[in-house]
Amino acid sequence: MNNNNQPIGIFDSGIGGTSIWKAIHQLLPNEKTIYLADSKNAPYGQKSKEEIVALSMKNTEFLLEMNCKLIVVACNTATTNAIQELRGKYNVPFIGIEPAIKPAVTHSKTQIIGILATQGTLNSALFNKTTEKYQDTKIIEQVGHGLVHLIENGEINSAEMTHLLHSYLNPMIEANIDCLVLGCSHYPYLIPQIKKILPDHIQIIDSGEAVAKQTQNILRDKVGFSSAQDNQPIFYINTNPKVLREILGNRFTVEEKKF
Repeated sequence: MNNNNQPIGIFDSGIGGTSIWKAIHQLLPNEKTIYLADSKNAPYGQKSKEEIVALSMKNTEFLLEMNCKLIVVACNTATTNAIQELRGKYNVPFIGIEPAIKPAVTHSKTQIIGILATQGTLNSALFNKTTEKYQDTKIIEQVGHGLVHLIENGEINSAEMTHLLHSYLNPMIEANIDCLVLGCSHYPYLIPQIKKILPDHIQIIDSGEAVAKQTQNILRDKVGFSSAQDNQPIFYINTNPKVLREILGNRFTVEEKKF
């Protein structure tokens, strides 16, 4: 495969997909990345499929204008509701992010796992098709109402966040889960909070590493790796960039852009 110095595009309904960006950047530090946070429309989880598809197409077209060679849909809700439509319309490889149910089922000894996700992900046809494969495992689904909103507002360690997490996780603990799947790219930012609530034996599983490896595979097999010297990532957001800058440790360029 020839070298390809075009950037990798990544989009999410907000700042949460930076958890996916970090995994990609760590595995592929020589690749230039452009991250798009559609925080103005977050969360996607409460929107209709039609709205999610329309927003995902708008985000894709923004990244294609930036000459991206590959697009990572770093949002579970957008993946489960829109990736089929995106692949049908645009001539660029797409990598989606789905709740990591398979590794959770594989690791589970109790055959009871929990999944914390948005309404949009849990209601999607793709999610339900995936869970149907695992009839022998009890899957306890919980909608994370309010979590994305608090993360987008920089309230990760707030009392309200702690209260919500207890109300969502305690029933799962009582049900004897031994794996918790984080089914939203925002939720890895809650892992320190979640660890304070869950017993030590419950494993927390997210999709970041798997998405990064799939990105590497697509670059190797279809698109080509970058050999450019300029690999500084760029982040765009359509609301106040303050929280995004803080989550990134104020180390990268973050531009507020209306789209």
